Amino acid sequence: MEKTEHESGKRSSPEYEADDNVGVGVVLNASGHKQELARQFSLLSICSIGITTGNVWAALGGSIVIALYNGGAPGVIYEFIAVSVFYWMIAACIAEMASAIPSSAGVYHWASITAGRHGRVVGYFAGWWNFFGWVFGSASMCSILANQVVSMYGLFHADYAYQRWNVFIAYLIISWSCCFVVMFANRALPMLTNIGLVLILAGVFITILVCAIMPSKTGMGHASSSFVWKEWQNQTGWSSNGFVFCAGMLNGAYAVGTPDCVSHLAEELPNPRVNIPKAIFAQYFVGCITAFLYVITIFYSVNDLDSLFANPWPFPLAELYRQATNSHAGSMGLLIVIFLPTACTSIGCYITAGRMLWTLGRDNATPFSAWIGHIDKRFECPLNATLVCGIINTVLGLIYVGSTTAFSAFVGSFIVLSSASYLAFMLPNILTRRKHIVPGPFTMPNWIFYPVAGTACAYMSVFIVIYCFPYAIPFTAQSMNYSSLIVGGLSIFVAGWWLYIKDKGYTGPRALEEEIRRLSVSEGVSVVVEKE
Repeated sequence: MEKTEHESGKRSSPEYEADDNVGVGVVLNASGHKQELARQFSLLSICSIGITTGNVWAALGGSIVIALYNGGAPGVIYEFIAVSVFYWMIAACIAEMASAIPSSAGVYHWASITAGRHGRVVGYFAGWWNFFGWVFGSASMCSILANQVVSMYGLFHADYAYQRWNVFIAYLIISWSCCFVVMFANRALPMLTNIGLVLILAGVFITILVCAIMPSKTGMGHASSSFVWKEWQNQTGWSSNGFVFCAGMLNGAYAVGTPDCVSHLAEELPNPRVNIPKAIFAQYFVGCITAFLYVITIFYSVNDLDSLFANPWPFPLAELYRQATNSHAGSMGLLIVIFLPTACTSIGCYITAGRMLWTLGRDNATPFSAWIGHIDKRFECPLNATLVCGIINTVLGLIYVGSTTAFSAFVGSFIVLSSASYLAFMLPNILTRRKHIVPGPFTMPNWIFYPVAGTACAYMSVFIVIYCFPYAIPFTAQSMNYSSLIVGGLSIFVAGWWLYIKDKGYTGPRALEEEIRRLSVSEGVSVVVEKE
């Protein structure tokens, strides 16, 4: 689909009629599909989903000890700031595209459009990469929650030495609990996400207060400002501190790397062309500020870095909180404070992964596509697709019992997979000079778009490679980074399925051609539809 802009060269923001599905007969939404889901989310609840699914401060805290190897406390802080800048740019490009094409397929749909005549294959891979990224992300959050539970138990049982199967049992209970909430409580999700928003904001406020006040009250004292802001500590084995800094940005990326989550609910709220960009802004504004304040505060509460690295529990934040409060009970209280919002994050990841798989199913891009792409009439949600996500996470849990290295390889590829899916729609949009997209209410002028999108694409192109390097050297089979193997293997797997379906009627996401033609008439834009 090609278009030429006005002679003036300005990108217009036309009025749209398809979003709220006003009409008779079969109602189509902006994705070109029949509207099957209720538009039950308000602006507040969609912002809540973005903030709870992102949950930046809790995600950053969950990997804080691993992050300390890449530069110590100042490394974590400055790496987080740097990666946040790049993800603000990615988020801006996603917000613009969601405003132009508000489809639950998200990057899958956008890549299919921006890549022009190659859209079928580019969009197909973008969709699968995005789905795998989100389902691995949901497994990661369930694993963090399971480790928190085991660590809470270990705080009060000094002789307890946890086993992998202990974590696995907790993982299964948490994973299926979150999955069942998404499957059978769809109508309650707006309320639950609003509760999650309160828990996240209250949780970070309480944690910051406790970690700021308690060290001086217990006599342990605060860490020095030099430790927090200046004392660079490279414990990775890599000789280049510049490379260590870049590789350490992965920890921050894991915390902020969810800019597309609310875009997968575009068909479940009114006026998505306006509300989705607002929700993305709210997600990043709240997430980055709370995480920045949180990480500074907890570093000032550290008084024994060696015991933090040597802690006996699977969730290292338990030891950091014990140091901050100088008590096991205080650590337990702060772990509960982070556990509750993280549970809401796991639910949000299941929502996003299930919606993403459903959109692939409804376009016949998956095995058993009629079943996966089905919307359950009773529960008004993609029940089957969400169930598949639960099954995949169960298989990942079994892998964890057999090998933590293999499990970490899958969940650790989340950022690489999601970045590849973003690159699949952003880079073609730049190369084709945005000619395939009719702009929405939120659109960046060219002089802003090209520097922002170009920098974001350059970041992803370079750092996808950096994030595949070993975390430390010398490395062993257990400490090796297998992200490249996982991404490559999964890409080969879906490529095989592509070869099977590409000539069997698969067309990919469908744009509303009638809507585009109406816009071309009303706005004076010439549109040519290309079919592969």
